[in-house]
Amino acid sequence: MPIPVINLAQMREWENATWATGQTEAEVIRRVGKKIAKRARKLTASDDLILILAGKGHNGDDARAAQEFLENRRGEILNVTSPETDLPKLQEWLRQKSALVIDGLFGIGLNRELDEHWKKFIATVNESKIPVLAVDVPSGLNAETGEHFGAVIEAEITLTVGAPKIGMLAQSAWPFVGQLEVLDDVGLIPNPFAGELNWTVAEDFENFPARRPVAGHKGSFGHLAMVAGSFGFHGAAVLVARAAQRAQPGLVTVFTHENVYHVVAAQLQSAMVNVWKPDLKLHDGISAILVGPGLAATDLGDGIKAFVRRLWRDSELPLIADASALDWLPSHSLMKNLIRVVTPHPGEAARMLNISTEKIQANRTHAVREISNRFGNCWVVLKGHQTLIGRAEGEIFVNPTGNPHLAQGGSGDALAGFLGGLLAQPELQKDVVKTIRYAVWQHGFVADRLQSEKKNWVVEDLIGELGNAR
Repeated sequence: MPIPVINLAQMREWENATWATGQTEAEVIRRVGKKIAKRARKLTASDDLILILAGKGHNGDDARAAQEFLENRRGEILNVTSPETDLPKLQEWLRQKSALVIDGLFGIGLNRELDEHWKKFIATVNESKIPVLAVDVPSGLNAETGEHFGAVIEAEITLTVGAPKIGMLAQSAWPFVGQLEVLDDVGLIPNPFAGELNWTVAEDFENFPARRPVAGHKGSFGHLAMVAGSFGFHGAAVLVARAAQRAQPGLVTVFTHENVYHVVAAQLQSAMVNVWKPDLKLHDGISAILVGPGLAATDLGDGIKAFVRRLWRDSELPLIADASALDWLPSHSLMKNLIRVVTPHPGEAARMLNISTEKIQANRTHAVREISNRFGNCWVVLKGHQTLIGRAEGEIFVNPTGNPHLAQGGSGDALAGFLGGLLAQPELQKDVVKTIRYAVWQHGFVADRLQSEKKNWVVEDLIGELGNAR
């Protein structure tokens, strides 16, 4: 189940409800420490030095508890009581080239501006450039607002306990939180809260997509039609088709512009390729439509734009609008129960709402609501760090996977194609939001796995692995 994103008052209430059942803080701390150690071992090698910075509070207790479970690692604890007095000890440990620092200096209870000694202590950790694994929250960060108290640890990974805290999802917090991961099985009672934002976990996709029926055939798994590719941007049509095939719909047909038809067709074998024409009529076997990738040529004319608007307004088929097509959508209500999905990055979202990209990023949840409202209650995939999936009302889901190396040409085409290939399948249209979430999660998870294996992967590598992540 997705994990509701909570505020600090809710976290305190959750902890108190747990203690009321007889569960002890000591047992929860032990479990947290064990999980911290497990993650630290994955980030290091045998005999590596791991420096544990432990403060006075429970965050320090969590960090200290990890030492017992750091098998085949040199786990050294620096109990920090006075930043001024303990700074020379920190500098000495850092000179020994620790492979990892575990940050347990401050937790979510910090509520005051840090003095100059603490600022210097934290700056020393950051300047060392040693990877930091933060416990619950990077020390110095306000987990409620995403702002900081004068200085903050710059973590590579933050392991937050129980559930994400709302401030960690703020753009201002991203440079400090790094990759956010949740320790969700540490002895607390089940999360008693429900909220607007929900954190996706891998377990949400167990046995999804479901096993195919033994007598299934091409007609059982849909036919995706896509309108993609124009002069100078023909590669998008190829990438999006190949990504769609990784979702294994029964059939894929690419409709592309006449002046790139031959170059697109020459690169695709099992996908069919036809020339797009303004009077194109999609036949009855089509089960979903994707429009937009590679339609950026300046000489397309108004015919393609009118075609996209007509499909968006009138087609009863699921329709995914991506890239250039996002600028052509009509902003009015739609017939009920139509499946409509838009996949903007922040710049495209800004154009859709006629505001600045900075305003989109400052309140991404609001942007999802506004785009969905403006374009007929469509589903919105607001891409970027912690991609959001939602619409005008109801839950919004936060995707935890992905990394900055997705920032390369063709990455968005890969996501759009894979999503289109999934939504073409009748069975996967029955739970639209889960299918969208799965596509986004899979796309990011594959990128994370590639990044752990090699540093120079390209989008073609990503497409080749879509659907394999489990």
